[in-house]
Amino acid sequence: MDQSLYEAHIYKGEFMKFRPLHDRVLIEVLDSSEKTAGGIIIPDTAQEKPQEGKVVAVGGGAKTEDGKIIPMDVKVGDKVLFGKWSGTEVKIDGKEYSIMKESDIMGISNKK
Repeated sequence: MDQSLYEAHIYKGEFMKFRPLHDRVLIEVLDSSEKTAGGIIIPDTAQEKPQEGKVVAVGGGAKTEDGKIIPMDVKVGDKVLFGKWSGTEVKIDGKEYSIMKESDIMGISNKK
């Protein structure tokens, strides 16, 4: 197995049982609930900001009409921002993830 494909399946020392195809990305959605200065918790459903997540697995890239593969800009471990209604929610091994096309991702966060 190609090393880059193998690395796409690894996350936190576990072998993923799912590999996205083409230009799709598997994302672990990070908790986005916030507290106000007064201690009131604002649920993510009331917030009007993009969701944040961590890339868990990536596909091989989109194919052009002549069969060439366009490489992915995101990689496993990147923290990304995406629209609230982007992607499809799935459950893999009892854990919730979101699958979306790379084009649904707004950008990569430099925040640690």
